[in-house]
Amino acid sequence: MSDAAQSTAAEVRAAAEAVKTALDRHLAAVERRSGEDDPAVYEAFNQLAAAAEVYDELLYDRYDEVTPFEIPGAEDALPPYAGPEEPNALSVLIRRDYAVAEPQRLLAQAQRIEAAEGEDGAPASGTVHGALGLLFGEFEPDEIASRHKEFGLEEGDSTLWVTAADEPAEPGEWLEAPFEQVDPQQVVCRFDVSAVFDDEIDDVDDDDEDDEETEGLEDELDSDLDEDEDLEPLDADRR
Repeated sequence: MSDAAQSTAAEVRAAAEAVKTALDRHLAAVERRSGEDDPAVYEAFNQLAAAAEVYDELLYDRYDEVTPFEIPGAEDALPPYAGPEEPNALSVLIRRDYAVAEPQRLLAQAQRIEAAEGEDGAPASGTVHGALGLLFGEFEPDEIASRHKEFGLEEGDSTLWVTAADEPAEPGEWLEAPFEQVDPQQVVCRFDVSAVFDDEIDDVDDDDEDDEETEGLEDELDSDLDEDEDLEPLDADRR
């Protein structure tokens, strides 16, 4: 950012005051919360997150400094549940991503399916997209998830959302656009699987291993020093 557009010290101070105000509002909302999913707490959280983000940006712009705080973005969290207390229906929305890691293995599996079914005509198993159509037409998605390596697939991210409703949907009502009418406030629970989470765990484990290795070296050094202390001092006059 150029000097002409750089944030002023007054703007940074005003942003800091806004964070303080948002902190007070958030604490007051938490103290008055009416339940686990109080909308007032949710709104105060979002206001605090927005104020903190503005302050962080202005602080960096003006002074090249950052805050030590990291508040999850509102888009990363589900809003408070506002669905029926006693749902009469539910929908389970699932997305699983795969990479075609071994196309030849996938094609071989599709050829076995075709051979078992004895279908005539041009084989669909000759192309990757045709083989995928055969695979998912033959096996349930859960079975493919459990046997994905056999089919030459590699797991990616996946997510499962359970939503509640007062009444079941009419037959054929949402088939053309199954995920467009999801109301986040109707989501009862959600489960995400991603390699991102594994990387975070690995980073923590690596830090622990580094700490243990450092401690081991320190213990070894201390042990060597203790052994040296047990030795008799050299006689300076000895020739």
